Amino acid sequence: MDRQCARPGCAEQASATLTFDYAGQRAWLEELAATPSPATYDLCERHADRLSVPNGWSCDDRRPPPPPRALPPVGATAAAQRAIAV
Repeated sequence: MDRQCARPGCAEQASATLTFDYAGQRAWLEELAATPSPATYDLCERHADRLSVPNGWSCDDRRPPPPPRALPPVGATAAAQRAIAV
């Protein structure tokens, strides 16, 4: 699934699919659809994260949450604190 972001001027790889329900005034973001559709928009992560919808509309972000960031090793944290204290 190597598709480009639908935003004009953006050359980033798409990572999410945006779908609208105009009658219901709703939009939702999901993981990139397996196949492109003319009724949806594929967006890169940056544009999907910054998406805003018109006033009165709702947006449901159905993308899975990102994996938790690994914490630094305990020794590394203590060393960094000592370096800051100096």
